[in-house]
Amino acid sequence: MRTRYEASIDKRRAVKKAEDDGVIADSLDVRMALMARVRSGEITIEECQSELAKIKRQAKRNGLKTRSQVYRAG
Repeated sequence: MRTRYEASIDKRRAVKKAEDDGVIADSLDVRMALMARVRSGEITIEECQSELAKIKRQAKRNGLKTRSQVYRAG
């Protein structure tokens, strides 16, 4: 039987693998790009949050998953 710690490591590995495979709509790269736009003053943090929510909503339509969906399934 695996421990909670081992389960969390497996879940993080699943997210990393899915990001590498390009299956995640709101990947770390997408999130970092959004934050770079916030830091440069191009958009506000509220606009960033709403854009991220929009990306998450459109994930299923585009045949992708969100980070949280992959983590829960991990």
